Amino acid sequence: MSRYTGPSCKKCRKLDCKLFLKGTKCYTNCVIDKLAAVTKRGGKVRKAKVSEYGVRLQEKQKARLQSGMSEIPFRNLFDAAAKAEGQTGENFLRKLETRLDNVVRRLGFAVSLKAARQLVLHGCVTVNGKAVNVPSYQLRIGDKVTLNNALAENVQVKQALTEAEKRNQRPSFLEYDAEKMTGKLLRWPDRAEMSYPVNEQLIVEYYSK
Repeated sequence: MSRYTGPSCKKCRKLDCKLFLKGTKCYTNCVIDKLAAVTKRGGKVRKAKVSEYGVRLQEKQKARLQSGMSEIPFRNLFDAAAKAEGQTGENFLRKLETRLDNVVRRLGFAVSLKAARQLVLHGCVTVNGKAVNVPSYQLRIGDKVTLNNALAENVQVKQALTEAEKRNQRPSFLEYDAEKMTGKLLRWPDRAEMSYPVNEQLIVEYYSK
């Protein structure tokens, strides 16, 4: 599967939205914050006019890039959400939010989705005691996600855990046990708890055409 390997900040700048693709650097050295500071000081930032189609495309791109997915699996996940009961937009974001790589990130085991995906691919994460090396694995309520104890002293993992504690980023739909390095999906996340800064209705409209 192809993946984007270019500069992350370029994507945030193009979509004019913080996608948090670089972990802690997005809090300390973000190009979006710098552009906002220029505007606040009275400066002008040129922005191209966007059509109605372009607005919907941008919302879809925000969610796709933040999830680190290519177009085909992203669309397939949307189709699965459309077939489920309830609102398609919320169902879709819920599926993105409860992917294994995203839950590993939100538990604080990694500073970014890219780092979380690497942990999963390298077999460092288990689900209900079984090794799972598929980042797109869909978690269910009650599933337990555990990080290999051998990584407790890993520099990157320690940094991620420190940042998670510092910013209090763990959502309430996840239960975290620091001693066992384990997290549990307690319930499905509410819309306010999801980490995707998008208007999901625009994504639904984009794929409905």
